[in-house]
Amino acid sequence: MTVIQCISPIDGSVYAERPAMSLEAAAEVVARARKAQKAWARRPLEERVQLVLKGVARLNEMADEVVPEIAWQMGRPVRYGGEFKGFNERSNYVAAIAADALAPIEVESSASFERRIEREAHGVVFVIAPWNYPYMTAINTVAPALMAGNTVIIKHASQTLLVGERMVRAFVEAGVPDDVFQNVFLDHATTSALIAAGSFNFINFTGSVEGGRSIERAAAGTFAGVGLELGGKDPGYVMEDADLDAAVDTLMDGATYNSGQCCCGIERIYVNEKLYDAFVEKSVAWVSNYKLGNPLDPETTLGPMANKRFAATVRAQVADAVSKGAKALVDPKLFPQDDGGAYLMPQVLVDVDHSMEFMREETFGPAVGIMKVKSDDEAIELMNDSKYGLTASLWTQDPARAARIGREVETGTVFMNRADYLDPALVWTGCKETGRGGSLSVLGFHNLTRPKSYHLKKVTK
Repeated sequence: MTVIQCISPIDGSVYAERPAMSLEAAAEVVARARKAQKAWARRPLEERVQLVLKGVARLNEMADEVVPEIAWQMGRPVRYGGEFKGFNERSNYVAAIAADALAPIEVESSASFERRIEREAHGVVFVIAPWNYPYMTAINTVAPALMAGNTVIIKHASQTLLVGERMVRAFVEAGVPDDVFQNVFLDHATTSALIAAGSFNFINFTGSVEGGRSIERAAAGTFAGVGLELGGKDPGYVMEDADLDAAVDTLMDGATYNSGQCCCGIERIYVNEKLYDAFVEKSVAWVSNYKLGNPLDPETTLGPMANKRFAATVRAQVADAVSKGAKALVDPKLFPQDDGGAYLMPQVLVDVDHSMEFMREETFGPAVGIMKVKSDDEAIELMNDSKYGLTASLWTQDPARAARIGREVETGTVFMNRADYLDPALVWTGCKETGRGGSLSVLGFHNLTRPKSYHLKKVTK
């Protein structure tokens, strides 16, 4: 029997473990979800919406347990209070737009014909959620999928092993039927076998590029819908007219918050030559103020990375860049807590270029590279010199300029004077190796349903 373990980054101990389900047991879960789906979809939309919101509220009531659990599982400091702000914002927004997003498109309603397009639930939705924001990333799909009339099966990353279990517990305690929302513990082979067997009508995966490729290979020929949010190497561009202090504050936070383990975290920054020196100086000072330590300590502002192997990747990228001429500007003496394992100090690198892996490959840690540029054209070329495309953060006083540049940048979201934020009213999407599909907004509901046309002739002649 395979046992799935969560190794805590706090002290390297086994924090939680669960036996992986057999293929047969997992197939029974799917069968129950499929059997329950039609009855769930027949419930009034508003009833489904309110049950989901009750599940969200019940999870909020568990905050005293949830927050330290997250610290133990993936290292986020307890001082930040979990993910409830974004979790609630996203849930409440999709609840508010559900009726309009799922409303039929009326083409004709006359004495002779009724013609319309309705949105119908896919059926069984499979959510494979990541560890970095385990509640917020999951709710992006779970909430609208359930509201739209799908049943949902969730599988969480081993690093946040308890999250899916806790989410389902909260929702079921709030009144969502047992078989409508279920948690599973699966190894990779069983996951792939279930997908390949056509067990699911829609699969949402957030994770690595290679993980996304595995999902697509497994789903090939099943014709199941697939939504993928994969890697990122999100850029920031600071123009000569930017608010310097605001840019430093937001971009450094975007690069290092959650130990840099953010899907849309800032990993590379291009700064106009007129502001470059000041931006670098202020950025190093900003990052140097972190307190690295045990995430259970309320004074800690930077916890360990979720796993020591993730920290090893960051260290290797930084070392490689330095060996090729980059300069690391943050003084290691300020961070004696850096233990060479999961506890990793933040870092700012200059004299970097795109020949370095650090500026091309996803780092997913509290380290960022800063390059000097002379023009918008140069910045656009560098921002697009990436195989990823999730967000780009543009800093200027001129919205027209930002929009013009944004149209040239290959990305899913263009921010102006903002970064590292998911607006639930806008579709969350990416391009290139960041993936395909989209969650939240009206389009998120459309991706979790299928169109169905009704052509009803009221006369026989």
